[in-house]
Amino acid sequence: MSIVSHSGKVLLPEVVSPETMYGLIREYGILPFFENPVAGFSVEEHTAPEHWFTDENLGPWDWKIHCVQSGDIAYGKFLWGGKAAFATVEVYRELMNWRRAQEKYRPTAEQEKVLSCMEENGGISIPEVRKLLGVKKGAADALMAKLQYQTRVVTGDIQRVYRGSDLHYSGWQRCSFCSPEALFEDLDFPFPGFRPRSLKSAMTPQESLEFVMETVRAHAGDVPEKLLRKMLL
Repeated sequence: MSIVSHSGKVLLPEVVSPETMYGLIREYGILPFFENPVAGFSVEEHTAPEHWFTDENLGPWDWKIHCVQSGDIAYGKFLWGGKAAFATVEVYRELMNWRRAQEKYRPTAEQEKVLSCMEENGGISIPEVRKLLGVKKGAADALMAKLQYQTRVVTGDIQRVYRGSDLHYSGWQRCSFCSPEALFEDLDFPFPGFRPRSLKSAMTPQESLEFVMETVRAHAGDVPEKLLRKMLL
C-alpha cells in the first residue's frame, strides 16, 4: 500500500512496531491516528494492512500504549473537532497555547467540576466522571472529549484488560486522564529517564497556531489553508 501526499510524495507504510510508531510521531510532531481528509497524514495510512488490527495483530491500537507511556507523547481527541491524535510535547505546547486563548474553548461549570476533581486526585477515569456527575457513559465520554479538544486533558495512561477464564487480551483497554501539566511537568515520582518539560510557550497564540500549521505542512505537503484550519480549529 502506498499513499500520494498533496506534495506528490509517495508515502510508504513504515509503522511495524511500537518503536517505529513512536518514531513516526516524533518525526511528524503531530499526527492523527486514523485516515482523514489530508491524504497520507495518519498513523493508519503509514501502517501496512497486516499490522492494522487483525485477529493476529492489534498493531497501533495496542502500540499506542507504548507511545503514551513513553512520557514524550500527548494522546487524545484534539484534532478534526475531536478525533484521536498524537503530538510531541513541543508541538502540543503550541496547540495548547492557541486553544486555551480562545473564548470558545473555556470550560463550562460542569467541566470545571471534573477538572477540579481530576487535579485533586491526580487523574480521572470515565467511571469516576459518571459517578461525579451522575451521567451515563455516553455523556461522560462526550464531556471528556471536549476537555481533550480544549487541551485541558490528555490520556494519562492506558491499561490492557484481560478477560475470560484464560485472561485473554483482545484489545479491550482502560484509560485514565490527567492534565498535560501533570503528565509532562509535575510528576512527583519521575520514572527513570523522565525529564520535566515546560508547557509555557514563548509565542503568541497566533504564532503558536502558525507554528502547528507549518509543522503539518512540513510532512503533509501543501495542504490548503481551509483544510488546515478545519483540522486545527
